[in-house]
Amino acid sequence: MHIPESLQDLADSEAVQFLKRPKTITRIIAGVFSLIVFSSLLTDGYQNETESSTLHCVLNSNNVACSFAVGAGLLAFLSCLTFLALDAHESRSGNTRFKTAFQLLDFILAVLWTGIWFVGFCFLANQWQRSSPKGLLLGRSSAKAAITFAFFSVLIWIFQAYLALQDLRNDTPVPYKRSLDEGGVVLTTLSPPSAASPANTPTTGPNNLSYASSALSPYLTTPKAPRLAMMPDN
Repeated sequence: MHIPESLQDLADSEAVQFLKRPKTITRIIAGVFSLIVFSSLLTDGYQNETESSTLHCVLNSNNVACSFAVGAGLLAFLSCLTFLALDAHESRSGNTRFKTAFQLLDFILAVLWTGIWFVGFCFLANQWQRSSPKGLLLGRSSAKAAITFAFFSVLIWIFQAYLALQDLRNDTPVPYKRSLDEGGVVLTTLSPPSAASPANTPTTGPNNLSYASSALSPYLTTPKAPRLAMMPDN
């Protein structure tokens, strides 16, 4: 099957190659999981009971649980979008310091989000076990979806931290290797040229002085002062 040249160029384009990176795919998946968590509780997370019209959180009527899930999901979603933009800038930048600082920040935030989602999953699951879903009209599916994707978020952020650590190890320069390379360049620069080089070949001629003439002993080249001789009297 022949692929048109235009489609082949599209597949080889920089944007498609960027989207095929494992780190980019992981960020997109983490953003989708975060979007599901905060959107499900934001839309159906507050429901009224059968005997009253007051809105309560579906997780044990604990507004802190719903607020925590909504806030964490929204911040994680914005974090994924921000780091996607920084990934695009980092792939085009040639600054080694910027890449190292960005990868270190990426690793730290990935570990931090792993801890946040782990705590959030345990907290949401505990509040769901204590709640009485039979008294709610709606919101059971939204609560279950938030808890499920909070657990998936823990796994995806662990993998994101692993990818960031791998990039940090691969791109960190080795100090002693760099110093050895610089020392080799200095030694090569300061080493004298070979004797067979035409630059060191002395030129001969009536108007040119050879290297040997400039290396004569100072006793031979320094003029002597005239001596005074005493004449005998006649």
